Amino acid sequence: MTIYRGTVLDTPVDPFTGGTLRADADAGLLVRDGTIEARGGFAELRARHPGEEVVYLRGGLVLPGFVDTHVHFPQVRAIGGLGMPLLDWLSRCALPEEARLADGGYARAVAAEFVSGLVQAGTTTALVFGAHFASAVDALFAEAARTGLRITSGLVVSDRLLRDELHTTPQRAYDEGLALARRWHGVGASRYAVIPRFSLSCGDPLLQSCGSLLTDVEGAWFTSHVNENVREIAAVAELFDGRRYLDTYDRHGLIGRRSVLAHNVHPSDDELACLASRGASVAHCPTSNAALGSGLFPLARHLAHGVRVALGSDVGAGTGFCLLKEGLQAYFVQQLLGDDGARLTSTHLLHLATAAGADVLGLRDRTGDLGAGRRFDAVWLRPSAGTALDVALRHAADPEDALAKAFVLGSPADIDTVWVDGRPCRSRNPVA
Repeated sequence: MTIYRGTVLDTPVDPFTGGTLRADADAGLLVRDGTIEARGGFAELRARHPGEEVVYLRGGLVLPGFVDTHVHFPQVRAIGGLGMPLLDWLSRCALPEEARLADGGYARAVAAEFVSGLVQAGTTTALVFGAHFASAVDALFAEAARTGLRITSGLVVSDRLLRDELHTTPQRAYDEGLALARRWHGVGASRYAVIPRFSLSCGDPLLQSCGSLLTDVEGAWFTSHVNENVREIAAVAELFDGRRYLDTYDRHGLIGRRSVLAHNVHPSDDELACLASRGASVAHCPTSNAALGSGLFPLARHLAHGVRVALGSDVGAGTGFCLLKEGLQAYFVQQLLGDDGARLTSTHLLHLATAAGADVLGLRDRTGDLGAGRRFDAVWLRPSAGTALDVALRHAADPEDALAKAFVLGSPADIDTVWVDGRPCRSRNPVA
């Protein structure tokens, strides 16, 4: 067993329903075989376990591993395409890059870059939009398994309005998805997700095939996009005889507790009520929504309807893997909404980046906070001496103030060590 000593912050109880920040300035975490067996004050924990190894995490903050609920594997090299709305950005930046993943060597290289990008940013769990090619999805799962990352992903399918090489058929989509699920679903920390790209690029027969696959793979997840951009929403309504965007999925049995829809910037109240009644969730992707000019996310309306919400980086329309940046942008959005916005503190931001994501992905019993019984998925945020964040943390008024400074100033460069299941998968410097 090992005792980790540091300043530990987490949100075991949802702050949107009355929870507060749990902050221990000198905490001890007793970890055995990747599981946190006990948490308490270091002196008390050390007295009970005098013979165990101690790892001193001096300075900075120890946080739960971040949970990204929407990120695109093939788009890591497409980050930074500014000045375009969604559909133009897809055509000019994202889709040409996604087509290149037909090449196995190229896909393996991108998979390594993608998984490394997540880990370097402190993300230990992710719901990932896979690729349009089964071999590339295999490469993603293999790289995630090598690293230990908790990943839910799958084959992305479309049959219209994209580049021809990204199209499939309903039968091929089902067969390739089933084969991938048989190889990876429930193996280690991997799970399979059924992923139509979005209704704009999927006809009803393909969506029906997705519904069949979701039914036939026990415990599989579903993810796609919804209500991101007003032009996209209008095009979907035209293609589906005026149906609401969410209905194009729901009519095929795709909306339920294991469903996560990205964006939902422009929902109707009926759609929010449907998401809540089905137990489905929404991935809020604030930097992507801003970069593409998609709009300001109505978080307060989602919460009022009882819809689960967590953060997604949406790489590559999003501006990077770091959920600290996404949390800060989420705060900005709610401030801009004024009286219609949700009033957020740094505690809310930490929750959205950790425990809320774990809840959305059905992993709350394993990860999302640093309490006894959870796996040791953790991030040690320790900025270099003399940096703005280092100065700010040393002069913080209280733990919530320190956390606010971490969201405002923090970046992957400030992350020292990342653990998944108790194993370090990034370490800037040895700890002792």
